[in-house]
Amino acid sequence: MTTANPQALMMPADWRDFFALTKPGVMRLVIFTALCGMLAAPGTIHPVLAFTAILCIAVGAGGAAALNQWWEADIDAVMKRTAKRPIPGGRMDRTSARDFGFALSGISVMTMGLAISWLAAVILAFSIFYYAYLYTVWLKPRTPQNIVIGGGAGAFPPLIGWIAVTGHITWMPVLLFLIIFMWTPPHFWALALFVQIDYSKAGIPMMPVVAGERSTRWQILAYAAVLLPLSMTPWFIGGTGRLYGLAAFLLSGMFLWLSFKVGLRTASPGDGMKPEKRLFAYSIFYLFILFAMLVVDRYATIFGLQA
Repeated sequence: MTTANPQALMMPADWRDFFALTKPGVMRLVIFTALCGMLAAPGTIHPVLAFTAILCIAVGAGGAAALNQWWEADIDAVMKRTAKRPIPGGRMDRTSARDFGFALSGISVMTMGLAISWLAAVILAFSIFYYAYLYTVWLKPRTPQNIVIGGGAGAFPPLIGWIAVTGHITWMPVLLFLIIFMWTPPHFWALALFVQIDYSKAGIPMMPVVAGERSTRWQILAYAAVLLPLSMTPWFIGGTGRLYGLAAFLLSGMFLWLSFKVGLRTASPGDGMKPEKRLFAYSIFYLFILFAMLVVDRYATIFGLQA
């Protein structure tokens, strides 16, 4: 960790700055995938406990995000995309961000353990540690494989949501974890391709900066090729019905096609959007719809709408 930004004490922080520390944009995806994991799991959970579990996952993710911004404040200050965050923007001191992050993390884990299960709490604690330390402190500044290994941090929510309902781990929640794990590199590298100047200025060894664009594009395509059969595996093992299987095939097929265009660096004439930007936008849509179809598929089976 580097020296604190001297501009950080210029303005008092308010609730909006603390909220921004939790990365609410990322948290929406965390909450959604956790909820889908919970709704797709066999069994039932009391609505109050379900709300508590989702809240704990969201608060834990927010705590990890705050710790990430505390540690990376100086890096954020030199990147255009992150320069207006609370600490580099001069609206919050690093100590407040650190304490806020630790408080959210501790509260979320203890509440999960006491209200839901200690297995879910242990995995939540590990996911916070994974993102705040393994990814942020250790992997990100050292290796271009940072997002590959670090992708596990964002893959835990549906696993935790599933465990909150069932109390144990089976192949289905593991597959949900693996789908997000394999989705993360092409999703993030698509972003890195059009903001790589920022990463280069900050000294972060993201794949496009270290290995070059051509290698990154082909690796995006390779991950997308693996993602297609992986996303259909829940259907192959009988964990879902045909409705999810068909949706996974179509959605992942489009993901592969857009990744193929990124690999070849082609764009439709006059579309005004680079293939990597199109892939990045689609990748967010992809994950939301894919996980939504898990829930649709489960309730279609419950109500006898599919065999």
